[in-house]
Amino acid sequence: MRCQPGLKNEVRANFSLGFARSCVPSGRRFLSLPAICAQAVLLVIQKEAPSNDLGGKDSQSRKQRKCGCVHFNGIWMHARSNRCWIAEMVIIFESFRLLAQRVHLLFWHLYFYSWKEFMANINAILVDQQLTRFLEKYGDRLTGDDRKKRSTAFLLTCMKRVLDISDEESFDLLTDGPHDAGIDGIHIGDVVDNEFVVTVFQAKYKHDLETNANFPATAVTLVCAAIRTLFDPHKIVEMNPALAAKVADIRSLIADAFIPRIKVVLCNNGDPWDSTAQKEIDDVRREFNAQVEFHHFNHVSIVQILSKAQTIDTSLNLQGKIIAEDQNFLRVLIGRIHVRELVELYRQYGDLLLQRNIRRYLGLNDNRVNQAMSQTLTSEHAENFYCYNNGLTVVCDKFTYNALQQTDHTVRLKNFQIVNGGQTCRTIYETLKDKADDDIPNAFVMIRVYEIEENREEFVRAITYATNSQNPVDLRDLHSNDAVQKQLEIGLSELGYVYKRKRDEFGGDPKTITSTSVAEAVLAIWREQPHQAKFFKREHFGKLYDAIFENLNAAQALLAVMIFRDVESRRKKHLPEAPIFAPYASHYAAMIIGRHLLKAGHLSSATKLDHRTIDALLALFEAQKDHLYQQAVKDIQVALLACYGDRDISLQQLSATFRRGDLLSMLAI
Repeated sequence: MRCQPGLKNEVRANFSLGFARSCVPSGRRFLSLPAICAQAVLLVIQKEAPSNDLGGKDSQSRKQRKCGCVHFNGIWMHARSNRCWIAEMVIIFESFRLLAQRVHLLFWHLYFYSWKEFMANINAILVDQQLTRFLEKYGDRLTGDDRKKRSTAFLLTCMKRVLDISDEESFDLLTDGPHDAGIDGIHIGDVVDNEFVVTVFQAKYKHDLETNANFPATAVTLVCAAIRTLFDPHKIVEMNPALAAKVADIRSLIADAFIPRIKVVLCNNGDPWDSTAQKEIDDVRREFNAQVEFHHFNHVSIVQILSKAQTIDTSLNLQGKIIAEDQNFLRVLIGRIHVRELVELYRQYGDLLLQRNIRRYLGLNDNRVNQAMSQTLTSEHAENFYCYNNGLTVVCDKFTYNALQQTDHTVRLKNFQIVNGGQTCRTIYETLKDKADDDIPNAFVMIRVYEIEENREEFVRAITYATNSQNPVDLRDLHSNDAVQKQLEIGLSELGYVYKRKRDEFGGDPKTITSTSVAEAVLAIWREQPHQAKFFKREHFGKLYDAIFENLNAAQALLAVMIFRDVESRRKKHLPEAPIFAPYASHYAAMIIGRHLLKAGHLSSATKLDHRTIDALLALFEAQKDHLYQQAVKDIQVALLACYGDRDISLQQLSATFRRGDLLSMLAI
């Protein structure tokens, strides 16, 4: 059977639709599989000699050409044979062999251009894209040309990710600029067991995104020199105002016999430092008896953090007997849990429970399985839910319970995650969340708990098809569903503002108010504990939570935030005419402004402030904020004079005075 003339177009079409062009490295000219095969088959049909691109010159005799033979990579075939299909198959086979040779060369190319470098460049691009979005939002707040702004954005991003803080909080750590002693940012932690952690940042950003450059040894030298001087109260160093304020706080704590633990984080979008810099680092560590740690943080670290989820430590009340056993280095527990327990669990943690669940929640109205579960829970067959449902599969780092107890165990779980049963968990919650306890059916769900060591992530992947390394849950998130938080969200919405109850990726919108900013402002202004507002931030959603948010309404929260924002903006400008105590006194100034503002608005206390009076108070504050700030500065000056007299006050003394709350009794009205 002869090859028909129409076969030319058919072959071309089939190969065009059936194959994609090969990916080839730049600088190399490879033919795609469709091109190789289509050209070869067309040669058989058209009886043409192939080009040199298909491998090998035609060195055969003219006699073979005249016989109607064609040459393909060393194979001579008769084009007019009634078995032309055999020739086509041979041609296609040879085409695959040629493609394999091309692929082999491609793998060699990838060998020299290593996979690690490839992924590093991808991560560098991802981070650079993040910096672009960051600059779109905050570019106006940064100084310098575009390159300088991008470098600062990288520093802010690194500080935010390392410390797990908000954008606004990262801005407050900046010390970069003239006379910064090689320090770009400083974070001072709370005092715990007579020690406090100081995290020092230095960042270098390569704008060409070449990721194989080491962190500069010269920058390491500057940081090491700064460590030797900044933390010694007896050494005098020329510093810019932002750095001087931070160092004064540190030296004040040292003077009070608190011990600093220094963590130096060197950030870049490249490789760590070289052996020369490592020698300097080792010298510093030996000199300070390992009180100083050095860490490298780069674009790869940022992407890894962005891919992380959160973890939960919690307790589950299981009813009836349980089965628990060890097998193959794995602990397993099987029991049953009441649906009421799951409702409260989901109410507290929400989708954090499902971070490792491959499907998460498919939607109550969009999935027949979820609808059926909901119908069962609200029917007379609710008690059979245990039999109808596959239950929950849970992984954790560790579980504990009282083995001496026979039934009704409380099981404590560390790093708790639902890996199978996410639909069940949230459907139960959505169905029963608004019901009173007496109306919740007596239904149970089977639960399987696997205790899996952290280094067995591959095993978890085998269960869930997706897994993530984990970060601890923030206390702010745990309180985000409290009644007072929801009330503030509703109240601030009615006042024209968006209230963020949970940690938000990007903030800074003037109409957006976060729960952390409310906590800090309210504690300083209306609760009149400015030192706790500044120096005990870790307890704002812990021990101080009730004191801050109890009986707090949206109007009080809004006015406090507006006052605090204005005072903080003045502090961050580092104006030459600002008093020497300005970097330490903003929380006190905000408290005093709040007092004078209530008095000017003829309100006896903040409890009289609500939706009926907020507009008038906001307008009054806007009109008199300069005068109110100057009055607050004068009040603080009078209090300092009463405390120290005419003596000169060092920056360390000022820092300690405001940190300890020594002025509160003198500022009483």
